[in-house]
Amino acid sequence: MTLPVNPGLYSAFLATMVLMAVTPGPANLFAIATGIQRGRAQVLIGVAGMTVATLVWFTGAALGLSALMATFPRAFRLLAIGGGLYVAWLGLRSIWSGLRDEGGGAERPVVQVSRSAFLDGFAVQISNPKALLFFTAVLPPFLDPGLPITPQLPFYAAATVGMDVVAMTAYGLGGAALAGRMGEPAFRRGYALAVGILLIFVAGLILSRG
Repeated sequence: MTLPVNPGLYSAFLATMVLMAVTPGPANLFAIATGIQRGRAQVLIGVAGMTVATLVWFTGAALGLSALMATFPRAFRLLAIGGGLYVAWLGLRSIWSGLRDEGGGAERPVVQVSRSAFLDGFAVQISNPKALLFFTAVLPPFLDPGLPITPQLPFYAAATVGMDVVAMTAYGLGGAALAGRMGEPAFRRGYALAVGILLIFVAGLILSRG
């Protein structure tokens, strides 16, 4: 039976997504802030909003990535390399901030309590620059151009959404405890260093495919 995805590329993508899902970014920080300010039930609603936004991104990818990859394969290679270098830079910045004890180095999104958690979550993810980076630089190297692109995307969407939901929910439910420990300099420094190392590893995976 012929699979719609390349098993080797898909396995590498799963390993990459595990790391990307657990590293902090606007979506995970939004989940933390939602848990602190709105409670556990609203965390799930906010995660649902972010998940819908991710599916919107995947729908756009299904409509356009196939044609773009066929027309501009070299451009996607360059985007992959640029994306890998950008992720590596984020990792180095996180390590540097940890050494200087400046915290995690990522911007904390603003939770607007005047709107629903679902709309806030959707807005955070649909405008998330990391989402654009993911679909233009991270995802393309793991798609097999020798196979039809569109049938591959549901498999990648399922992995992305599943891991993101687990990670964002965990961040949200553990937000209060994590925020309290961020006041400890040793924990804050170690957290930033660990994040930086993980991001550099992700960058290596991206560049090896680019």
